[in-house]
Order: sequence, then structure tokens, then C-alpha cells
Amino acid sequence: MIAPDATHDSALQSWVTDANNHPDFPIQNLPLGIFAPPNGEKRAGVAIGDHILDLTACMDRGLLAGDALNAAQAAHAGTLNALLALGGKPRRALRLALAGILARGSAAEALADALLHEAAACTLHLPAAIGDYTDFYAGIHHARAVGKLFRPDAPLLPNYKYIPIGYHGRASSVRPSGVPFRRPNGQRKPANQPEPDFGPCRNLDYELELGIWIGPGNDPGSPIPVTQAADHIAGFCLLNDWSARDIQGWEYQPLGPFLAKSFATTISPWIVTPEALAPFRIAQAPRPEGDPRPLPYLCDDADQRQGALNLRLEVLLLTPAMRAAGAAPHCLSRGNACDAYWTVAQLVAHHSSNGCDLRPGDLFGSGTLSGPTPDSLGSLLELTESGRKPMTLPNGETRRFLEDGDEVLLRARAEAPGAASIGFGECRAVVLPAV
Repeated sequence: MIAPDATHDSALQSWVTDANNHPDFPIQNLPLGIFAPPNGEKRAGVAIGDHILDLTACMDRGLLAGDALNAAQAAHAGTLNALLALGGKPRRALRLALAGILARGSAAEALADALLHEAAACTLHLPAAIGDYTDFYAGIHHARAVGKLFRPDAPLLPNYKYIPIGYHGRASSVRPSGVPFRRPNGQRKPANQPEPDFGPCRNLDYELELGIWIGPGNDPGSPIPVTQAADHIAGFCLLNDWSARDIQGWEYQPLGPFLAKSFATTISPWIVTPEALAPFRIAQAPRPEGDPRPLPYLCDDADQRQGALNLRLEVLLLTPAMRAAGAAPHCLSRGNACDAYWTVAQLVAHHSSNGCDLRPGDLFGSGTLSGPTPDSLGSLLELTESGRKPMTLPNGETRRFLEDGDEVLLRARAEAPGAASIGFGECRAVVLPAV
């Protein structure tokens, strides 16, 4: 695991003044992404406060050298795939160089100041070309709550505590934060109908998840040991796995989710690196007494000691009526990423255990990260008990599931004693009517 260093010093300040005490992007974060300045082309950048530092321009101006320069050169093609493929050493060198450039008192300030762009004026793109997207089911509280709705006597299937459950999603429909999407059409069969019909989804839902970016891949037929899995993780983002619950209920047996999930997935556009999250690693929660010990290929003591992340998560809703009234988004729930039953390293090890080759820029979803309390549930399916108990919003509106014009916002904040808190930026999207 990565040890905190001088770049994590909570006293470290930046000459970019709006970065100091920034809720998401202080100098201790330095996430990587792809942006386009006004009337400009896509290029690599680093979020710092309310600005973006042009990484390509830093390279062109001679502000980077050695492994840091190699990392910047790998990001020169408008995606970060080649940079992700390099692994931890160049990425850490780039972080150290960027912290030096952006620190208060830096000799590079005069040059670098001209390379800043106001983030609000830029367009943020997907940070990498996603070859494959896999969604897991690592949130045990979500799995148990959903299971209770449909199997009250046996909410968890027998395999859940032995195997990280997952399914292959659709990479082509992953979009960055801020891009709206249309309500999907599909086959629906309510219990009171003898046959299915086709039309707009009636039970549209969100799912609060953590996204995991894969760095260096593995050769076909060569599994990644759990002890080495951290070396293949390039960073994290927020992920909303939009779900058409009524379509899903009719189609998912016997092969699992299909059109109910493939219409849209929204991610936050910045890759928060493992280095940035080093101060926020905590022990994986011990398994309850009586739960099986993971099979040997999923067992690593070091991963159990530091494989979880202390990330405070929030889901907020902004309805058209709230937007018209100038009201703030309403918080639906708060949870924590540490409530996952499986660590990220275990997800990587399991995914590759059959010889499947992972590639730089592949994306994992953690699965819905619900907590154990009613105010920490990560989907409307749980919050409204599959629509049977509509929720009432502060303005008197009610919701069973999402309506057209609704906007869902996901936020994350990493916190630890003595460390500067960092965030992920927002993951948000508006629901448009079906066509």
C-alpha cells in the first residue's frame, strides 16, 4: 500500500488561492482528467481548486522531467489510457512534480499561472477510452435490502459471501457528469398484466457506486494475484449505475441485467489517484461471526488491514419544481464506501482469476454502496421499498422513482484525522423524457 508523503501534508498550500481548503480539489488531491478549454481541443489536465492546470502545456513549457515527463507524454493523445498503463511509479512522479509546481512559493508559478483555465469555462470529457465496463455487487447492505424485497426468507443467495458477484455492462453508454440521458424504453410486465408491453420505463432509479479505473493490465490466461492487485488500480471516481427497475424485473432471469442497465451510466470526470487516497485507507470491516473465510485466491492480510476507503458518500435530488424555486438539492441519503463487503483488490483478483485479461482504461463499478441504516440507502428501490412507500420531499413533492426533469447528484469526501480532506467532484445528470 502507498504510504503518505510530503504531498499529503495538511499544511501544504497552493499559490492557486481558491485551492486552499477547497472541498474537492486542494493541492493534496491533484486528480487527472481530460478537458477542452473554450474553443480548444481535448487535452490532459489536473484539477486544482476551481481551475484546471493544462498538463500538456506544462510538458511543452519544460516544467516536467524524468518519469513525470513520461507520464505527461503518455497523456498527450487526448485520453489517459497510456498514462494509466504506465502504473504507479510514473504516476507518483507526476504527482510529486505537480505538487512542486503548484505549491505556494514555487519558482514555476509565473510560468504555470498562464497554463490555468477556469474549470467552469471548460468542457470535461471521459478521462479514458473505456474498453470494458464491469459492475459488481459488493455492497452487502444493498444486496440484503433488495433481497428482502423479493426473498424475505432468504435475502442473500448462497454464493454472495463466497464470490464477488458481477456482470458485464455496456461501455459505450458511459457518460461524464453533466450529460443528460433519456428515459429508456423497454418491455415491462407488472404483476397484474398477463403479458408484457413496451414503453417508457416507469420505475427509473439511480445507484450510488464507486468507480474503479484499471491501470496496467494482465496477459490472457495470467490471473492477477490479490497480493498484486493494488498495482493494477489507477484510480477512482463516482459512478451512477442508472437502473430501469421495471424493465429489469422482467428481463433479468436467467442471465442477469441487460437493457435495464445499458442505456446510461454516469461517472465523475476526474480520476482520483491511489496516491491521493493514501491517508484515507482503513481496515476492511471484519466479517461477522459465522461468515465464511474468503477462498485463498481472495485472501491477503495486507489488503484486509488497509484495503477499505473512508469515503463519505451523499446522494442529492433536484426536481424541476425545486430548480424553478431556486431551492438547493435535497439530500436523500448519506453512506460510506467502507460498507462494501469485498475490497477493490478482491474485485480485481476475482475478475482476472479465470484468465480474463484486463486492460488500461477498463472501468469497474463497486455495486450500490448502501449502509446499514435507513438514511444510508443508495437507491430509491430501497428508500421507497420498490415504490410501495413513496418519499415526501421538503417542498411537498413525492417520489416513488425518478421523474422526467429530475437531476441526481452524487458526492464523495475523503476524511481522516490530521489529513486535508479531498473530494471527487460531482457526478450528476438530468433525466430527459423517453422518445
